[in-house]
Amino acid sequence: MRLYDTRSRRVEEVLPSPGRALRMHTCGPAVHHRPRLGDLRPHLLADLIRRAAERHGARVVVCRSVADIGDPGRDRDAARRHEEAFGADMEALNIRPCEFAPRATESVDLAIELIAGLIEKGHAYRAADGSVFFDAASFPSYGEISGNRLDRLRPGHRGEAAEPAKRFHADWALWRRSDGGEVWDSPWGSGLPAPNVVCTAMALRHLGGRVDVRVGGIESCFPYHEDERAQSNAATGHEAVGHWVHSGRLRFAGYDTDGPGERPPALAEVSAAGLDPLAVRLALMEHRYRREVTLTWDVLRAADETLRRWRARVAEWAESPSRPMSTGHAARVRAAFDDDLDTPLALRVLRELERDESASPGARFETFIDADFLLALDLSRDIGKTSPPLPPGAAELLDRRARARDARDWTAADRLRDELAALGVRVADTPGGQVAASVRDRP
Repeated sequence: MRLYDTRSRRVEEVLPSPGRALRMHTCGPAVHHRPRLGDLRPHLLADLIRRAAERHGARVVVCRSVADIGDPGRDRDAARRHEEAFGADMEALNIRPCEFAPRATESVDLAIELIAGLIEKGHAYRAADGSVFFDAASFPSYGEISGNRLDRLRPGHRGEAAEPAKRFHADWALWRRSDGGEVWDSPWGSGLPAPNVVCTAMALRHLGGRVDVRVGGIESCFPYHEDERAQSNAATGHEAVGHWVHSGRLRFAGYDTDGPGERPPALAEVSAAGLDPLAVRLALMEHRYRREVTLTWDVLRAADETLRRWRARVAEWAESPSRPMSTGHAARVRAAFDDDLDTPLALRVLRELERDESASPGARFETFIDADFLLALDLSRDIGKTSPPLPPGAAELLDRRARARDARDWTAADRLRDELAALGVRVADTPGGQVAASVRDRP
């Protein structure tokens, strides 16, 4: 499994050695506003990486930090509402839950500990105004991710006003002194930790000091991820992140495609327009994750139509006798995912199979369901909606088979599948569990 590493500027193997988990870190929602489609794209990327790694049998551990520290006076209730909206969006896009979701406001002690360690190691200093700055000159390899080296940076490159307290204009704040609003006590006085230092502290704590894959949007590459790399490496004494993987920018154009671009809508607005939220997932997978993408309402409507058509075809194929999966198409889909997440190629392979009338309906069904482990488009959602009722005795056999699968008794599960087939019941094992439907023609 290979991904493009922004720092090395090449496609690299990312799976850890057998027996060790793949540790991945991604920043969660910025809770000062409801997340929009552009905010969600990096999390789709992380989910695709996770699913591809799990297809190889790897165990994946994800830390998705929540940046809920901001300016003094921020509305905490609004921040929680935006965080909840983000969680709802993750669920609607079929993005797997993460193992760790620490909040910055609950991790300030970790940030203070990290900052104190950086001061002790000579990578940070306390300024006269009570702020603490990272000493950029103490980290000579700064800029390896974005190419923005220290000797090329000019005062004000971060967009901030001149800060006389800094020793060097490229230094950045780890702690800001403040006496009002939302503040915490520290050895340097009351104030606020910088969001990126809390993010660094949370990732190092929950992922054990090493991160295999750091995921984010390309807009976070500089200065956010450059600062994060410097902080984490200086704190640990080693390269703390193995691979930096970034999604491209997402832009959105309104109904008038010749007019000026609009800000991307929230996912709830897509649903309110009558479209399946997973149409957004499909529309984004039509492009390589590293490319800049411009979505339109027309593009989302077309993705919604494809999604509904595929679900109808899968439900139709499910009523035919089971046949072995089209191994050639399935292998090409998996190979596309392994090759730097080439989702456009994977989708083209499925469209090719959809049109291939020489492939049996049962084989097409099995292949689409197998691919949906990676795509997560709920392609099995419509199975059984139009099929005849299950025959007597089928429900009991299905219950027994579900218990056998839970117990990982595959022999019993296969035997029960055969018994169900003899009754005229087609059973499919989908990412959401087994799904059954009566078939018109028994094998």
